[in-house]
Amino acid sequence: MTYLELVFRYGATPGESELRAIDGMREVYGVQQVQFNHSERTVRVSFDASRLKADAVAKLLRQAGIDVREALALA
Repeated sequence: MTYLELVFRYGATPGESELRAIDGMREVYGVQQVQFNHSERTVRVSFDASRLKADAVAKLLRQAGIDVREALALA
């Protein structure tokens, strides 16, 4: 297993239905953790890179209703 973290900037603030969908996303095999930073308008996803690719993680966020704008580089 190779765990990676991605951080995405989002546009519209997620509502109750989007956050419920994120709870379902946590059940996807390979997704370890999803954290929101509302002050920076970012979402951080820890995942198993041997199971998922970055594009698949972004797609899961979009399917949950998150307005994903861009991936940010981690320092």
